[in-house]
Amino acid sequence: MPTTLSSADFLTSWSAVLLFFVAAVGFVAIGLVGWWVLRPSRVTPEKLTTYECGEEPIGGAWVQFNVRFYVFALVFLVFDVEAVFLLPWAVVFRELGAIAFLEGLFFIAVLAIGLAYAWRKGDLAWVRLDDRVNP
Repeated sequence: MPTTLSSADFLTSWSAVLLFFVAAVGFVAIGLVGWWVLRPSRVTPEKLTTYECGEEPIGGAWVQFNVRFYVFALVFLVFDVEAVFLLPWAVVFRELGAIAFLEGLFFIAVLAIGLAYAWRKGDLAWVRLDDRVNP
């Protein structure tokens, strides 16, 4: 016959979790309030300006930039995630068997097709031939 816990036993078993949660919230709250009380609050025009690596901000923040930078970043992210997935697979693929090996090859093939597509579209080149200025 399975034993059932009473509500008092249930609350006792979860009291450590509740205590940890209250301590975590209290720790964060005390830190934030303490820092708010101790910090200096002298607002100057320099503190209110946008920080851009020590340079004076020029122009507005809403400038248009070439979409190739975005595409290049996405391609980098895809291959970064590929490396994260392939490293554990490469370490243990002998224990996984032939099916896992074929699945890994399929994964690599899909990414190679994506890379070939991005390369063919010219998204991996910083300067396209039609963007160059002829002297």
